[in-house]
Amino acid sequence: MTHLWVRAEQRPNEERVGLTPEGAKALLGAGIKVTVEESSVRAIPLQGYIDAGCDIAAENAWPDAPKDAIIFGLKELPEDGTPLPHRHIMFGHAFKGQHSGKALLERFKAGGGTLYDLEYLVDESGRRVAAFGYWAGYAGAAVTLKTWAAQQRGEICGPVGVYSGKDALLAELGAELDALATTRPCAMVIGALGRVGTGAADLCEAMGVTVTKWDMAETASGGPFPQILAHDLFLNCIFARPGTPVFVPREALEQDRQLTAIGDVACDPDSDYNPVPVYTEATTWEAPALRVAETPVLDVMAIDNLPSMLPIESSQDYAAQLLSSLLTLTDLHTGVWGRAETTFKDHLPG
Repeated sequence: MTHLWVRAEQRPNEERVGLTPEGAKALLGAGIKVTVEESSVRAIPLQGYIDAGCDIAAENAWPDAPKDAIIFGLKELPEDGTPLPHRHIMFGHAFKGQHSGKALLERFKAGGGTLYDLEYLVDESGRRVAAFGYWAGYAGAAVTLKTWAAQQRGEICGPVGVYSGKDALLAELGAELDALATTRPCAMVIGALGRVGTGAADLCEAMGVTVTKWDMAETASGGPFPQILAHDLFLNCIFARPGTPVFVPREALEQDRQLTAIGDVACDPDSDYNPVPVYTEATTWEAPALRVAETPVLDVMAIDNLPSMLPIESSQDYAAQLLSSLLTLTDLHTGVWGRAETTFKDHLPG
């Protein structure tokens, strides 16, 4: 019997989950065994999974799960170097040259396990079957606006946290912007036709921010793009891949610019294809903005688990998108899972 083991997330500020109780009930009805770990932080209460009929395991018990279980989580595993013998579904961040990803792949090689990377679960046309993109863009734009607002107060953005829902986020952010003795900024969103860019633009427009929306047609020339520097905010919503143009080069730090806040929602600072190479490490919930220039000021927001700021909405949205693929776990060698396994094998160290 196919066995899906939903692990507890171990990363700070990570309350999301990729399977709701309703989804678990559907999997059980399809003959798939579902085990859900207890979690001290998961936004969706455990009782719903109990009521659905799932088996319950202790928090972080997955290393001792049966070897045929498929371990399902979202964010990265503890970087303890241990071999990984199981099949894992998660965001591995390992296929685009990321340095931490190389170590992860070595662990899979040592243990004989397999990574089904959530970013590389694609349909026949190559489109991702599920993504947190909309809520990443939404939350990323919010924190970038917070970064800009802090600049107007002569500060750098302070810590951010989890919101009970988007209405709470909008209310807090609106009050913060209304308290400033200045007009709203203008923003450029690149990747505006995608999920991430749509979320970013929606948040900006909800806050009365004028948005210039660019996508592939506007960036096809490969740059440079002086128009970006003529906006207060720049939101990068295009994931790094070979051929992605550089949007804000390092020399922009010394150029005349209106730009003071970058939201790199895609957040691939250690990728070889980073389109915003003015910074080299992700920011955090405790320190959301990294100051990369002083005159004029320029801050970069690059938090890599932004949807966790809205864990209920982002979990429900993502889980609904992914469920149809999880229902096909009984056949891992074709379709979505077969393509993901091929991608993993293509990147596994020799």
